[in-house]
Amino acid sequence: MSSKHHHATDETLMRYAAGTLAAGPAIVVEAHLAGCPACRARVATYEAVGGALLEEIEPTQLSETAFNDVLAMIDAEEEPAQRPQSRKPVEIEGVRLPDALGGCDIGRWRWIGPGMRMSRVGVPHDPDANLILLKIAPGRALPDHGHAGTEFTYVVAGAFTDRFGTFRPGDMAEMDEDVEHQPVVDRDGDCICLAAMEGQMRFKGFIGRMLQPIFGI
Repeated sequence: MSSKHHHATDETLMRYAAGTLAAGPAIVVEAHLAGCPACRARVATYEAVGGALLEEIEPTQLSETAFNDVLAMIDAEEEPAQRPQSRKPVEIEGVRLPDALGGCDIGRWRWIGPGMRMSRVGVPHDPDANLILLKIAPGRALPDHGHAGTEFTYVVAGAFTDRFGTFRPGDMAEMDEDVEHQPVVDRDGDCICLAAMEGQMRFKGFIGRMLQPIFGI
């Protein structure tokens, strides 16, 4: 049985297995999968189902020039950027980060509010990915907010609580545009989270709305 209490949804795991999940959310899911045997098993099931469906598809007759056409397309394309594989632990100021961030550009911590820091994460194979690390001080609450799209969050260290429960290291949260919440960090220590957003947060308070254009979250 998995010791994790909050998991990726079946829809997200199916998109991950099919390779249709965007780069930022895929990294968050990959971080969660590393410590969650239950979700890894579900991904393996979806991959097996996808493979079985492909085997049942009726073959299509190809033209005589199909093979040469494919080779020409390959030659014409630029070589896709590959995410470098890092053998060293991924860290920020001595804090061990998920191996899923190997090859990413981890920015320095930046102040975004009292007791709150943010690090922008650069994804080499998708420069437009909206992927960040958040570091929130003990007892601090994030501004009450909603989401313009789905927010995928993985807890790296510490814990936070909102109306959906308490999220601890290894847990994953998904909040869509219908959800508004205000995570509050436990008083035992800092909480560090890896978050990917499809769209931006919608802050309700004045301070959050004022800072949003500056830091792009």
